[in-house]
Amino acid sequence: MSTSSTRSRGVNRRINSLQSNGTQSRESSRARKHSVAQDDAYTYALRVAYLAYLLQPKARRMQHVPAPPPLIHRPSASINDLMKDFSHLKDSKSTRFPHGFMSELEKRLTSVLMGKERKPEYNDPIVKRTFAAFLNAFTEQSFRKRMEKDRRVEDLVLIFFSNATKELQKGKSPRDDAWKLMVDRHLALFVRLISLVLKDHDWVRDRPDLTSRLTTLESKLLAHDQDLAAATSRNGGAGGSTIEVIVPLSHEVKDMPMVQHVARVFGLTIGQVQSDINRYKPVWTEKAALQDLKAYQVYLNLDSRKTLRNDDFDLDESYETWKKAEIHELSQMMLAIVQANPELAKSTPGMSRPPFNRSSSYFDPLDSMYSDATKKTTESPNASSYAIDQPVDMRSLNSSNETPETESEDDEVFTYIPSDARLYYRFILAHMLTHDLTNLKARPSEAADPTLLSKESTELLNELSLRWRVSQPSRAVLYLDVIRENFVDQEISLEMLDAAFNFVKEPPQDAQRQQSLQGSLLIDRAKWTLTDIATLQQLLLALHDALLRELYIIMQNCYEPKPPMVGPIMYVLENHIQGDPSFPKSPEEIIAFSGQLYRGLQQKAHEMYRNYLEKEVPPDQSSWEFFHVIELGKSVVALAQRIQKRYRKDPEILGVSPLAALVETILPLFAEDARDIVARILQLAKEKQEDVPIEDGFLLYGELTEIRRIHSDVLPKIPFAFHIEELLADFVWRWICTTEAAIPDWVDRAVKQDRFVVRTEHKDQIPTEDERHSVSVIDIFSSFKQTIDRIVQLNWDDDLQYAKFMTSLARVVGIGIARYCEVLEQKFSREMDRLTPEQEAATNQSKQEKWLQVAKDAWNNKDKIEPFQFFPESFVKLNNVDYATLQLDKLEHEVNVDACAAVIQSHALPVTQRQKKINNYVFTIKIVEAEDLKACDMNGLSDPYVVLGDEYQKRLAKTRIIYRNLNPRWDETVDITTQGPLNIIATVWDWDTLGDHDCVGRASLKLDPSHFSDFLPREYWLDLDSQGRILLRVSMEGERDDIQFYFGKAFRTLKRTERDMTRRITDKLSAYINHCLSRRALKSLLSNRTTMSSVSSYFNRNRPAPPVQPPSAAEVTHALNPLFAYFDDNFAIMKQTLTDAAMLMVMTRLWKEVLATIEALLVPPLSDKLSQQRQLNQQELDIVFKWLQDLYDFFHAVDEETGEAIGVPLDILRSPKYFDITTLNFFYFETTESLIRTSEKMASATASRHQTQRNRLSAPANFSGPSFGGAAGLVGLPSTRRSKTIMHSRNLGTMRKAKEEKRKEAQADPNDDMILRILRMRPEAERYLRDRSRQKERLAAAAAADMIVKQSLMAGGGRMMGNLPRR
Repeated sequence: MSTSSTRSRGVNRRINSLQSNGTQSRESSRARKHSVAQDDAYTYALRVAYLAYLLQPKARRMQHVPAPPPLIHRPSASINDLMKDFSHLKDSKSTRFPHGFMSELEKRLTSVLMGKERKPEYNDPIVKRTFAAFLNAFTEQSFRKRMEKDRRVEDLVLIFFSNATKELQKGKSPRDDAWKLMVDRHLALFVRLISLVLKDHDWVRDRPDLTSRLTTLESKLLAHDQDLAAATSRNGGAGGSTIEVIVPLSHEVKDMPMVQHVARVFGLTIGQVQSDINRYKPVWTEKAALQDLKAYQVYLNLDSRKTLRNDDFDLDESYETWKKAEIHELSQMMLAIVQANPELAKSTPGMSRPPFNRSSSYFDPLDSMYSDATKKTTESPNASSYAIDQPVDMRSLNSSNETPETESEDDEVFTYIPSDARLYYRFILAHMLTHDLTNLKARPSEAADPTLLSKESTELLNELSLRWRVSQPSRAVLYLDVIRENFVDQEISLEMLDAAFNFVKEPPQDAQRQQSLQGSLLIDRAKWTLTDIATLQQLLLALHDALLRELYIIMQNCYEPKPPMVGPIMYVLENHIQGDPSFPKSPEEIIAFSGQLYRGLQQKAHEMYRNYLEKEVPPDQSSWEFFHVIELGKSVVALAQRIQKRYRKDPEILGVSPLAALVETILPLFAEDARDIVARILQLAKEKQEDVPIEDGFLLYGELTEIRRIHSDVLPKIPFAFHIEELLADFVWRWICTTEAAIPDWVDRAVKQDRFVVRTEHKDQIPTEDERHSVSVIDIFSSFKQTIDRIVQLNWDDDLQYAKFMTSLARVVGIGIARYCEVLEQKFSREMDRLTPEQEAATNQSKQEKWLQVAKDAWNNKDKIEPFQFFPESFVKLNNVDYATLQLDKLEHEVNVDACAAVIQSHALPVTQRQKKINNYVFTIKIVEAEDLKACDMNGLSDPYVVLGDEYQKRLAKTRIIYRNLNPRWDETVDITTQGPLNIIATVWDWDTLGDHDCVGRASLKLDPSHFSDFLPREYWLDLDSQGRILLRVSMEGERDDIQFYFGKAFRTLKRTERDMTRRITDKLSAYINHCLSRRALKSLLSNRTTMSSVSSYFNRNRPAPPVQPPSAAEVTHALNPLFAYFDDNFAIMKQTLTDAAMLMVMTRLWKEVLATIEALLVPPLSDKLSQQRQLNQQELDIVFKWLQDLYDFFHAVDEETGEAIGVPLDILRSPKYFDITTLNFFYFETTESLIRTSEKMASATASRHQTQRNRLSAPANFSGPSFGGAAGLVGLPSTRRSKTIMHSRNLGTMRKAKEEKRKEAQADPNDDMILRILRMRPEAERYLRDRSRQKERLAAAAAADMIVKQSLMAGGGRMMGNLPRR
């Protein structure tokens, strides 16, 4: 059976036993111990320790040899003579000590006695004794008091001299006077100390005389001090010399640190060890050590089993290399013993001995016989070397030719080397490690050595391995084997195991430390013995087995809040065990362990989930709530996120992912439980007829989707247990319905709280563009965005359902915008239709007074044209609509309307299978114009407006009032939604200031969806029941549940509101425009040119009338100055409040009013009947075109300084109507026949062009210009005008695109409308007008027929018509 299979079975048994009993013991990894007697191990360790004491470098010391004291005859100066210089000084400030000097001197004397004085001459013990005697006298109270008073130098010097003499005279014979010189020296040192105190405190400058005298006194005292440093002055002046002597060995254990450590390791007392040393001292000698080496060398040469042999190595080269190094080291060791005891060399004279060479070619510091302390002693300057100065005969040390006495292999032939040195070394190593670990536990605050051994143990092991010849690899392997044994027995931690491996692999940073195990595992393992390699493999296997058990135990707790760290154990496994080249790898064992570990993690994850389930979900089903599922999900997600974060860097442990094991276990369990719990909660709520709170459903969805995301990330191939969106979609629909019901109230509250003022911080501050709208529109769109964001933030993971949600929300937004526009228009209308002060005063008049005032005004021909006083609040409302349009466009892009529509379209049924049923229809009715209305006012005109109502007299829409006009043009649009046919009644009323409004006429129209099955716009000329007719343009489209449709409807609502508001503003200005650009104004301008000669010509008919001079260009322009001033006044008011966009919109609308007024001044409206309007003459036409050019320049507003246009852009000014008016000049005075021919040519060309397009595209022809009425007007044939459908208005981009296409179409397709309008003023063209009307009717009918055929073919046999309801 192979080794790998055996190990695999062992791992399986180990894991099975671990799972069965859960024990944390490492006993299964413990190796079998060999027996070594402790006494024998102690004896051999003691021998080596004692030998180290014998061979240590001998200590040396300096010994003093006294010399006979010679008689010294040397003269000395008298103290009185020395002090003469001070006695002659005058008593002045410069000769006295300064105040505070005594305290500083006392401090300096104290520092001398304490040895803190920096000067070396004060460190002599005799000097300190003399100074101490003086300090006692100095601190006496009476003396100190006198000195503080007098402060004289001579008093201090005399007292010191007296005390020094007494102190140095003690113990001296009367004949010895050498001490007198010492008195002079000490006194000089005292004087020097005084000078130092003065100098340190900067008192020298004020007392130069005192300083000079002190320096002189010091020099005199040292005049006879030349020999004080000589040898005769040493030893207190006794003299003598010193010699170096060797300290003899005491053979006391107290002087043997290594022997003391042996005693501590084996638990013996100093007395017991001393007794053993005394007993074996004669045997344990240096000579015996030398004999051991000689014998070991002989056995090595004989290839004996007492040493390593060739069989112990795998390669012969390895053995030879080891043997060569061993022989060299033995010679070095023998030389070291001889150097330690030269007597051994003297016993063999006759041979010269080579000196001990420290720098030999091979020297392994790890095998050096010296400890660190020994080397330090040897390398000290005073230590003697081992070099032998005299030649020594070493022949007796070379015993290569000698044979030891014959003895058996089991006999002890060595004194210091045991029979099995390797086994003894391991035993003692284990003993020392146990001892050191015990001491380390007793002192946990001390830092542990990386070897886990103390310094004393390391030195002893070094000595043992050196004396017993334990190889370096063996030391490392045995060290690791002992570490393995302690780790298995849980005596050392994983950190200590890692430190041990690092120690034997990496050299320590301190290069001076010479450890026996340093770098030993880095030696080429081909040079190792087979026993070391086998031992290393066994201990690696044992450690691998133990570490796997530890790893399994740690991983069983990996789901706990604070589990043990798995990094250290994986580091040891990967770097020290599996990464070792000697480790026998076994993939089968790792695979088996990974499987067991994965199953264990799954079981642990299952237990964790069950604990969460019991904690978060109550057992009673009737009390279940979504909150319980949410909390359970949060616990599951928190656990998964914690595990994911914990194992982010190392997601797999030996091929096992804790996160995968967790997720694969708990997520399917949670999904199933969540599905069942949610279904049960919904069922119980339905039975109780209660609704689960919507927010609970949203919170549950967020938690479930987060769990599903984690599930898909970790388990991409396994589907989630159920479809979350399908289960919880009802909560979103409920929320949308609730929002839809609340939207109108939101809008009403926002409008109610809004004062519609610009949002400036200060009242007089000019508002910026962003401050010109009020808060209501901001609040409303904030509500819209929050509504949409609420769904977006759900991150709904079903595209089709999400698109449907957005569609419904688009409908809700449209409802809100429609309500907001309705409320704004109501307020705006009330502000714009308010009565003037004169009108308010007129309301208080009686009916007779009102008629009299009207008659008076009419008699005086009074025109009440005054600037309308606009409210800033009205302009703010217009700004709000413009801002709402921009925000809706931004919202449309954020929602990504086109993408939502594309998703719904992609999931829709094929066209052939689709059953399209339209329940609601949107009719767009545009009230275009009326003509030949009945005059209801005294001035022969009317002030018409139109009211649309249904058959039940419900008002549907109302237009604005067009003052003093029988051919008004409104161009107002209204949407009417119906589910079937609807009869509408258009009533034209005349607005009167006084009394009730007069009815001008009525007409009715039936809106039947079946008549609009082609969805093409139609035009209806409806004859009024009194006089005249009204033109309605009607189009229909089915109301669809489509997001683009809802946004388009909202955009169209805003645009119509904006247009209606703008029109109401411009209507207040249009009366004055009509007044200034009227035929009356032309007549007035020309009548001012009448002269006296022209008047007299009326009375003299025989005389030709002189020509009337036309007005000059300045006079023509001057006629418009009141209008320009009127515009400037109103523009100034508007500019204060309106935004730039709104201002441009108002000015554009005014420009259209100007063009419409000038057009009405030139030609009548298009019709098939003759007009009563008179054609202008050449002078009048020139004036009108000059007015047009002046107004063009006024609205363009070019800055004279910069040349920059700040008014209406040119593309707006140069509209199709502007070009139509400018082309009138070419046809206005043409003859009727020429105009008819031109019209026929243009009609023929247009018909040919459209026929060509119809043949090429198979599409119906598009004819420009509306029909004239008649039978076509009654039937309502399709119009060739482009229909502004809701889909064309779904955002600002599509609206701009449609507008540009309309503009291009108008420019590219010229027509003869202007010619026909000129012909209406020519009575001779009446017949042609009727014929041209019939021709247009025929062409329109043909176009309608082609369009219906085309749509039928495209729809597959009339599909669109067949799906519409029939009457």
